[in-house]
This record gives sequence, structure tokens and C-alpha cells, in this order.
Amino acid sequence: MLKNDLFLRALNNETVERPPVWMMRQAGRYLPEFRALRDKYDFFTRCETPELAAEITVQPIRIVKPDAAILFSDILVVPRAMGIHVELKDNLGPIIPNPIRTMEDVNKTFVPDVHETLGYVFDAIKLTKEMLNDEVPLIGFAGSPWTIFCYAVEGKGSKSFDTSKGFCFSNPLAAHTLLQKITDTTILYLKEKVKAGCNAIQIFDSWGGMLSPVDYQEFSWPYINQIVEALAEHTKVIVFGKGCWFALNDMAKSKASALGVDWTCSARNARYLTGGKITLQGNFDPSRLLSPIPTIKKMVHQMIDEFGKDNYIVNLGHGILPNIPVDHAKAFVEAVKEYNQ
Repeated sequence: MLKNDLFLRALNNETVERPPVWMMRQAGRYLPEFRALRDKYDFFTRCETPELAAEITVQPIRIVKPDAAILFSDILVVPRAMGIHVELKDNLGPIIPNPIRTMEDVNKTFVPDVHETLGYVFDAIKLTKEMLNDEVPLIGFAGSPWTIFCYAVEGKGSKSFDTSKGFCFSNPLAAHTLLQKITDTTILYLKEKVKAGCNAIQIFDSWGGMLSPVDYQEFSWPYINQIVEALAEHTKVIVFGKGCWFALNDMAKSKASALGVDWTCSARNARYLTGGKITLQGNFDPSRLLSPIPTIKKMVHQMIDEFGKDNYIVNLGHGILPNIPVDHAKAFVEAVKEYNQ
């Protein structure tokens, strides 16, 4: 039995004494303890070494004390498992030296045996669960098929992903074939994450907001929904689409247990668009953690008042930034724990 199950109770739409809190990328670069490991081991070594991944996952639970842990990993382990070569370069982010640009390229990718290609992730989950000792739930995650597709086709990060969108519009058969392969791999991967011990799953659609509402319904949401449908009978699923406020109404009709909201969508609009019942998560602007601590605490309390205490998980509107002082991250979490005391 979990000592702190507040996060899972919120996902179950239960009445809670206060909302739970965690932060996207909470196991990350703002922590000196994380940076010490980063300086010793390259990125994929950290992902692929269960002892390192588990230690990084548990660091914020010890230091910042949120109500849930999220496994340290990366969305790009999925394309790597599918035969797409990915490199991570300092100050450049992910690089795919041979991006996918033709149907022939798509045909070279494959749906892998996830035990063979991603077994290190499942080992990291088991080790993390031991280290957490039932203190808090563990969240597993994956990128949305569209977001993975963007990196695979663009070959790197982008402000607009025009090459990826152009591939969809000029070669839709190849695009849908690749999106389906990514979806099939992700479903297999996430099911095994749940079997290994994850208590909930989050799907990150980081680049969904690059698509128009019409194109989102063709190239992103149907694939996310396949994952939600496949996972919903096994675990709670959170869908977070950055810049995807226009899809919240459709998302709320799915089997997702919660929907993430970024800072560009107000609590009022998010509740209105989702019908007021589904659990929402978000939406504090990560840059706002650079505000003075009293301001952070005041804004967090206002945010909870606006979303409501129930059917709500306090989080940022995207990942925590590397330049956030640890005391400010702690203040964010403490503000939630102090709510209504």
C-alpha cells in the first residue's frame, strides 16, 4: 500500500483534502545532484543504466518532496528501439542523422520486441519501486506518436516542424504508416511499463500545437487515442498536449483519466472545454518559478482556487527550467501542501 496515494485518488476523481503536486521534468537539470551525474555519464548511459535512472528518479522525492515520481527516461528511447538512430548533442538537443523522408525510409523502421530493445527501462522501474519503498506513486511516460514522428522526420528540434508537416501533406500514406508503427510500439512499451510497476502513464504531445485543429484530428489525436484505449483497462492515463487547448473537448470524451493544460489556457477555459468533470493537471508557467517565493506561493493558491481543490493535479504548464533555484521548486510544492491549512 502506498503511504501517499493522493495523486492516484485525484486521478480517480475522489474528494481530497488538497490537490496532489508534481512537476514535469522534476528529475532534471535544476538539481545539483542531477548535474553531478550528468557530468559523469552521457545522456543515454543515464537512461540505459537502471541504477542511474532509478537514482535520478528518486532525487526530487528526497529533495523537493512532490506527491509522485516520474521515471527518468526519454521519449526518444522509442524511435531508437524501432531502428532509428538518435544522438543527443550538448546545446543542440536530439539529432537524427538520417531522418525519415520517404516510404522506403519508413519501411526500414520496425515494431520491436520491447523486452529486447527496452528491457533496461523495465529494470529501472523495478529498481525505482524498491527505492521509493511505497512512499509515492511512479509515473511512466511516452511521447505521442506525432511528437516522435516530428523528431524522426525533421531530424532535430524545430520551431515549426515544417518538414514533418510537409511530409504528412505530400506523402500521407507514408506518414500514417510511420505513425501507426510508432503507436504500436508505444502501446507494447507502455503496457510493459505498467507490468513492471508504474502506477500511471502520461503521454506527452509536445508538438501537437504545431498542427491546425483539423490536422490534429488526422495526424495526432487518433493515434494518442489508440494508446489511451489500449492502456485504460490497465492503468490511469494522463494526456498532455502542449498548445492543444483546441482538442480538450475531444480528449475529455476519451478514456483518459486526466488532461494536462499548459499556461496559455486558463483554468476557466479548461474546465469549460472539458465539461467540468475530468481531472485536469497544470498549468503554472515554468518561468514563473523565477518569481520571488512569496509570489510563487500566492500564485499557486490562486491557481488551486481557480481550478478547484478536487479533480485537479497541481503541475507546471511544461517542464521545469534548468535555471530554477531549488528553493523555488520546493516553494511551489510547499505552497500546495500548505493550501487550506
